[in-house]
Amino acid sequence: MAIVLGPNQYGKAEVRVVAVDRSTPRHSLVDLNVSSALRGDFAAAHTAGDNAHVLTTDAQKNTVFAFARDGIGSCEEFGIRLADHFTSSYPWVSGARVAIESYGWDRITVGGQPHDHAFRRPGGEVRTAVVTVDGDDVHVIAGLTDLVVLKSTGSEFWGFPRDRYTTLPETTDRVLATAVTARWRYTGTDVDWNGSYDAVRTTLLETFAGTHSLALQQTLYAMGEKALEQHGDVAEIRFSMPNKHHFLQDLSAYGLDNALDAPGAVVYHADDRPYGLIEGTVLRDDVPAAPAAWLGTPGFC
Repeated sequence: MAIVLGPNQYGKAEVRVVAVDRSTPRHSLVDLNVSSALRGDFAAAHTAGDNAHVLTTDAQKNTVFAFARDGIGSCEEFGIRLADHFTSSYPWVSGARVAIESYGWDRITVGGQPHDHAFRRPGGEVRTAVVTVDGDDVHVIAGLTDLVVLKSTGSEFWGFPRDRYTTLPETTDRVLATAVTARWRYTGTDVDWNGSYDAVRTTLLETFAGTHSLALQQTLYAMGEKALEQHGDVAEIRFSMPNKHHFLQDLSAYGLDNALDAPGAVVYHADDRPYGLIEGTVLRDDVPAAPAAWLGTPGFC
């Protein structure tokens, strides 16, 4: 029996960088969380403590800040620049993975006008991008996380099997809510990154709203199907969507009718846990798989 080193990588996680463009009186800012990881010939560092091939994680952090000084652009573009730099600078670095979270900021409105240099960060939604360079191949996965959406009707759930432990009643009218995490892989790199991101996000939202849902699984597939139909440069899209349950609150103890057809507001109890977790992939069957693109991206089936 021999003991050998298996797959490995190392890098700098969660480098927080904010770049403010002050070239005009109307400032703009980009707010990122960048994580880099390098793959290649690092066996000696593990087996012998030989650091001759180890580009320090501190240098990786400094590279992020230095590259940001030249301008960031889209998070996908920035990730490609960083990954290309790491893999082209040292012959023993054969691959790089750059994962980026992008936090959006809106201008504060003052007197009905957006302020030039005052911002607010809305909600918890985060744009994501993962760039992987693997030899000569470049893979780009765009996405978003914590996009919270809700339909107050237009959702049913019935026809499921029942056993001695099943207590959930069937329903033909329920609240459907989830926090969408979606990641989609592009077929190439000749992409209008910001424009494509906005368009795919709009497709996901419009499909969620417009689909009469018989299950969250059906909605997930409809969102993915529409994204692939409308955006030819997307090869596949993966979802992780918790079912944010809303249960009718029993108000009978107070002599109040809380039925769906009762006049006035219908009151629900929003239950944050436990929750159903629905995950799935929608893909084109004529596009080759790219397992290297998804290495190190957890949270999907």
